[in-house]
Amino acid sequence: MRINETLSDHIVRDLPHLLRPGDVLVANDTRVIPAQLSAHRGAARIGITLDRPLPDGDWSALARNARKLKPGDVLDIDGDTTMQARVITLPRDGQVVLRFSLEGDAFADALRRAGALALPPYIERPQGPTAQDSQDYQTVFAEHEGAVAAPTAGLHFTPALLTRLSDAGILRETITLHVGAGTFLPMRTENVHEHRMHAERGEISPEAAARLNAIRANGGRIVSVGTTVLRLLESSSDARGIHPFQGETDIFILPGHRFHSADMLMTNFHLPKSTLFMLVCAFAGEARMRAAYAHAISTGYRFFSYGDSSLLDRAS
Repeated sequence: MRINETLSDHIVRDLPHLLRPGDVLVANDTRVIPAQLSAHRGAARIGITLDRPLPDGDWSALARNARKLKPGDVLDIDGDTTMQARVITLPRDGQVVLRFSLEGDAFADALRRAGALALPPYIERPQGPTAQDSQDYQTVFAEHEGAVAAPTAGLHFTPALLTRLSDAGILRETITLHVGAGTFLPMRTENVHEHRMHAERGEISPEAAARLNAIRANGGRIVSVGTTVLRLLESSSDARGIHPFQGETDIFILPGHRFHSADMLMTNFHLPKSTLFMLVCAFAGEARMRAAYAHAISTGYRFFSYGDSSLLDRAS
């Protein structure tokens, strides 16, 4: 689907014809890690979903069945006898800070042995993620490890489509936003202005920022592949352009936000009342998005991570 003043239906392989030579696709090159761990303290079973590493080497994580945990408790990680995790802070809203007994390559190796993909809860896997999931839940752009969830707009791309886009004169740039565990959490406040986004780590290199600014100066459009890319671009942009970025962002984009970076957004269909639906309404206009979603539902579009996509023009 493409949304301009009117709606039109397409398939993703039409993309080279929907864009113009000189446009640039900006994709997220994060790679999903096996962030789901199972642990125990005595007979108590604790579920852990890693969120992001902290500057001191500890990890922010979401914990299930963690009511009886207290600082100093040591958790044994199931599936790898070499790794333990010490509780540093009390769980708050399910979030806890952990210090693992391993670090660096040893930690990464243990995570591959003991961890599993943290698939969204609506993807039912009673026996856990499969080997096929390990392939399907990575985008063709995946390079830098660190995401808990896939930037799902990128799942639509294949090497063959990228070749066709390149042949059509459409450029490509990658930036990195490591999607955190907060992406699975619902908004719990009635007042949207009271909601606080979980921080996520991102990076835009000086070279990438310079190339994007040059493309726009030459009349090319910036096409954000997914909301993760758009959030990172907006975290590093102002009226002067896109700036290099390295650090954490917790930007929450609501209707009324003034965009400085992307001209178009390719994104999957999101749940109503979600922060991502608010973002696309801010980008393309609430009335247009409500019409688009009504069309998607009546036409049988698929929602969620493995669902269909839309290509949105920024509202003027």
